[in-house]
Amino acid sequence: METKQHRYRFYATLLDNFWGYLNSDVIWDKYWGWSENPPHTPEEFHGQQFQELINRINRVPFDSEAADKGTAFNELVDALVENRKPNNMEVHRGWNDTAYVVYYKNREFTFPISLCREFADYFKGALTQQWVEAILPTKFGDVLLCGLIDELMPSAVHDIKTTGSYSVGKFKNNFQHLVYPYALMQGGSDVRTFEYNIVEFNKGGYVVDTYTETYVFNPDRDIPILTEHCEEFIRFLEENRELITDKKIFGLE
Repeated sequence: METKQHRYRFYATLLDNFWGYLNSDVIWDKYWGWSENPPHTPEEFHGQQFQELINRINRVPFDSEAADKGTAFNELVDALVENRKPNNMEVHRGWNDTAYVVYYKNREFTFPISLCREFADYFKGALTQQWVEAILPTKFGDVLLCGLIDELMPSAVHDIKTTGSYSVGKFKNNFQHLVYPYALMQGGSDVRTFEYNIVEFNKGGYVVDTYTETYVFNPDRDIPILTEHCEEFIRFLEENRELITDKKIFGLE
């Protein structure tokens, strides 16, 4: 329960969206800087990132096959960890009994059983989908930081990622590995190690490889980074307040 009134309410993933907006030129250059005929100019892409961020803040529903695939895989792993049936999706066996075929949100995904079991074995005994929240003081007022931890182990926080393209350090600028350890520490649990556990799939849906990115939360270094990013986000929100229809981000229900 919140014991202190807060002025703002930020999800970890929303801080990621804001980072993407701030760094849209870098992202454009990475994906299209080599192209003689890019699908949009850097300015157009910046405008798209702005609108996507506003939509996320306003909780505009969006349809994403990549997001659905990640959700389906995560739920399969959680079901195996907790020895239960998966929730909100239909699962059959395929590929001559070597894969789970999942039907979720009118989409079909196929995951090798060996991959699902490998992840479930790794997370044996984990607490799954753990909600965390904590107050972060800023010069503009208190922020309630919150989010869902995929897998919480005694010595590490884990976030499962699925991607169609992986490069080393892909998630280094994400804020989950700052927000979740911070929230746990504020709640009395000193778990500083954070792992992104990543599966790369090719366009055909087959597994390319699995990867791990490990980060160790350092309060002296990371709390100022987190605070500064939140303060930048608050400036953005106040500058664009007239575009924001969902007031939850301002701590208003």
